[in-house]
Amino acid sequence: MRRHLVTTLAGAAALALLTACGGGSPEPAADGPQTIKVALWNYATTPEFKAIIDGFQAANPEIKVEPVDILADDYAEKVTTMLAGGDTTDVLTMKNVIDYSRFGTRGQLLPLTDQAGKLDPAKYSGLKAYDLDGKYFALPYRQDFWVLYYNKTLLKQAGVPESKLQNLSWADYATLAKSLTKGDGANKVYGAYQHTWRSIVQATSAAQTGGNLLGGDYNFMKDQYAMTLGLQQDGALLPWATASSQKVSYNTMFSTGKAALLPMGTWYAATLLADAKAGKTKVEWGVAPLPQRAADGKVTSFGSPTAFAVNKKSKHAEAAKKFVEWASSEAGATAVAKAGVTPSLQSQQILDTYFALPGVPSDAVAKKAFKPDKVVLEMPISDKSSDVDQILTEEHELIMTGQKSLDDGLAEMSKRVKNEVG
Repeated sequence: MRRHLVTTLAGAAALALLTACGGGSPEPAADGPQTIKVALWNYATTPEFKAIIDGFQAANPEIKVEPVDILADDYAEKVTTMLAGGDTTDVLTMKNVIDYSRFGTRGQLLPLTDQAGKLDPAKYSGLKAYDLDGKYFALPYRQDFWVLYYNKTLLKQAGVPESKLQNLSWADYATLAKSLTKGDGANKVYGAYQHTWRSIVQATSAAQTGGNLLGGDYNFMKDQYAMTLGLQQDGALLPWATASSQKVSYNTMFSTGKAALLPMGTWYAATLLADAKAGKTKVEWGVAPLPQRAADGKVTSFGSPTAFAVNKKSKHAEAAKKFVEWASSEAGATAVAKAGVTPSLQSQQILDTYFALPGVPSDAVAKKAFKPDKVVLEMPISDKSSDVDQILTEEHELIMTGQKSLDDGLAEMSKRVKNEVG
């Protein structure tokens, strides 16, 4: 959802500072546009990347951008390997703050503290997530948070008014999911689909209870797990083991009408818009706020910003910085919003741009969904984040597949985090 174009550093002065800043040596000037490489994932199906690149090149014809396309599932590992090997790809997309923290604390990114200082934290959702002891090594261009997608047709057939979803508790959600489940076998429609990621249970619990995912005490997750396991046992959710072993896509489940409700990030709207435009789905969909522990009218969600950083080994550091700054500017935010993705930069004008897109739900329920009262970072930034994330992911699988009881799984999470991470 998101403003002011940040003035870039003058070329000559900035180039003179490259060595002091730790950047790679600039290449001699050459005739024609300079080319920078940008590491990203799933270029063909992630619409904001093309929107940003096309917009930047139109505004900066002296610089060409070459995407370095990496599979989304392999992205973190690939970039880690690239940086360890001295790769000089100029711009690196920070897919999540866990990876960012690792790369930033290892000294593999160029500082962008001065550039970040020009951005208003009150207007840039997610900016503070990139603060590493007062230093910034990335600028956010996108801010995702979780909402509840729903199939309008299935709700209408069940006689459920859409307004009911505007203020939904998790208990209400569970009851509704059970009532919307129908059929069996290949024709079964599930009341809801919850993807295999641990976040839908664990990050939701942390955000809405104030629990600490790094703290080593995970009893605050118990209610959310109990509800999810209960829905799975009642047949209102596709079993976690089936979804995992068959690599089920949440898009397939929702866009083919196999699930009526889908807790998922705001990024998914762009996929639905693109698929509808291409004739790949005919599902009429809406967006509601993420269900809450108490239906008191306040909405707390969780999410994560996405950012661009400059590789410390970049040979075109100033051009790379210009790209990163443009992506986080008002022009970049507008390009992102027009691609159906919520920008980091927040303004009514950007929101209006987003809701004006053909196919984007613009009713009162949707507008409340896209303006939560609070968005909590999906995973706190720490040098422990990556190790804790791995443990929580492993134990989540064991709980959801029934290999451990809920109590034993939560106890093991706590024990492992305290013993293995400290």
